[in-house]
Amino acid sequence: MTNFTTKTAKLNRNLLLMGLLGVTLAAAQAETNKRIITIQGGPRGDLRNGPLTFSGNPVKATVSTLQIQATQAVLAAPAGTPLIEAKGKRTANFTGSVQVTRGRLSAKGTALAYSEASGQGVLNGNASATFQPASKEDGDTVSITAGQMSLDVDNNVSTSTGNVGLSNGTQTGKAAKLIFDEDRELAQLTGSPSLTRAAKGTQKALVMTGQEVRVLTKAKTLYVRGSVKLVQGTLTTTGDAVFYDDKKNVAYVVGNAVSVDSKSKVTVKAPASGYLEQRTDLARVRGLNSAYKIPAEQFKLRGE
Repeated sequence: MTNFTTKTAKLNRNLLLMGLLGVTLAAAQAETNKRIITIQGGPRGDLRNGPLTFSGNPVKATVSTLQIQATQAVLAAPAGTPLIEAKGKRTANFTGSVQVTRGRLSAKGTALAYSEASGQGVLNGNASATFQPASKEDGDTVSITAGQMSLDVDNNVSTSTGNVGLSNGTQTGKAAKLIFDEDRELAQLTGSPSLTRAAKGTQKALVMTGQEVRVLTKAKTLYVRGSVKLVQGTLTTTGDAVFYDDKKNVAYVVGNAVSVDSKSKVTVKAPASGYLEQRTDLARVRGLNSAYKIPAEQFKLRGE
């Protein structure tokens, strides 16, 4: 009886493992299928082994939710593998006035290199993109410029590198790298990032720098952390982190927060257990003797 029970338990365990393996393989296959690219038109080249060259006015292609247009496209398989057997491992290179759309995102450049294996499409040559708000009430168009822009087909995320510029209404940013999540309308800037809020009326321009800047583009709120500095007119405020609400014209600076007015020579320091509140519309800073918790969870990226 004991042997029968043991064998039954082992069989059940093996069946469970096989079931889990089947689910894993199915998920992997679904992910691979999502990355398969389809290019329209009649190609030239070796139909069996490739590469195949597509040309048109324009060439059109689809991969997952990405729509691609270009002057020319070349589809290739790894050496020694027929094209039809290489699905999931092929590459597609687009050249000449490349345009990419996905939902509310539109991007363009002079070349796009796509890999089915990685699910990444890398846009080069004066790469730029715009992200339209869902409605006029949802804020401003987000514009991005960069040396290179990588679009991930597994999720609605783009990664831009090289002299990156960000524009969102009166806010403009600069950085070495920008990650933009289209679903959350969240941007992360790293690599000597800075963000400027343009002057308006009597309100002077505000420049914020730190080790990292995160922006909720629809809400117009910012989270800056790491050696933070805010410069507005003659006011310079420093601290460990800041939460800024553009619509309310207020910044909350925490962690060793100090503000100095170079004109009046007035210095305001946050109490040991408190923080500084800076009204950017009034050019006024005050120290508050209570704890302030930055809502950092609102600015979390995928996987954090």
